Amino acid sequence: MGLLINGEWVNKSIATSNESGEYTRLPRTFLDTVSKDHKVFHPETKRYHLYVSYACPWATRTLIFRKLKDLEKHISVSVVHPDMLEDGWVFDNSFPGATVDHLYGNNFLREIYQKADPIVTTSVTVPILWDKETETIVNNESSQIIRIFNSSFNDLTGNYYDFYPELKKIQIDKINHLIYECVNNGVYKSGFARTQEAYDTSVDLLFKTLDYLNDILGKSKYLVGDEVTEADLRLIPTLLRFDPVYNTHFKCNVRRIVDYENLRRYVQDLLRIPAVKETFVLDHIKRHYYFSHAEINPHRIIAKGPELLL
Repeated sequence: MGLLINGEWVNKSIATSNESGEYTRLPRTFLDTVSKDHKVFHPETKRYHLYVSYACPWATRTLIFRKLKDLEKHISVSVVHPDMLEDGWVFDNSFPGATVDHLYGNNFLREIYQKADPIVTTSVTVPILWDKETETIVNNESSQIIRIFNSSFNDLTGNYYDFYPELKKIQIDKINHLIYECVNNGVYKSGFARTQEAYDTSVDLLFKTLDYLNDILGKSKYLVGDEVTEADLRLIPTLLRFDPVYNTHFKCNVRRIVDYENLRRYVQDLLRIPAVKETFVLDHIKRHYYFSHAEINPHRIIAKGPELLL
């Protein structure tokens, strides 16, 4: 783990907490976009590069959208090693599926941030959308990158399918907010809590929200109607990690996803989408969480189970 302070690497946990022991996520630093009207970042083939981890649920969102929107031949990818230790994310293709830094041959992901801004203060996270032309980071916030992928390259690909349709935006935004606060980030709030009270609060809210989502999915095929939307694609990476990792590693063990009739069906259904199935890389996921979080799992023992019943 670690972060950059004024461009210098500091090896410290990014699992920060407030005075109550509640986990707080650091804000993202680069929040620009790609559009025809942008002064710098225009939608062009082979101009952009995506830095990801298969382990990271936030990065997985962007990989799913890259596939669904036919962007694979237009936006190239580098995949970090699943271990995030004293040097943070690193490039090391000794682990199956991980790659080198295809653009610059860097050893560390932090070098990408330093290239974009030599005096930046930031956590060193994935995903990163990189512009090869200006050699800088366009955006490192997953929720914004998937919006860029959803619409900015449509004329280039000819794929106009909209996962954030105008008529459903209010509903999608509402459910997105709930899912982010209570589920996507809720598992981290539970796992990185520093007090019993903080853990109890987070895990209770997490399962209250899962119960609510299970009820929604008893009445609707997907979260916002009968077609897949952005809301589903923001939720599914967390659900896929829940039983093999969050249930044990983050102590989110009140129930499993397989214990929910409707959530289980929902996950099974979404896994039939190739873009979801092909970006679910379980060996990277388990290795990263169990091996990287020494404050939670100091002996770095990787759990064998469970058998996935999804």
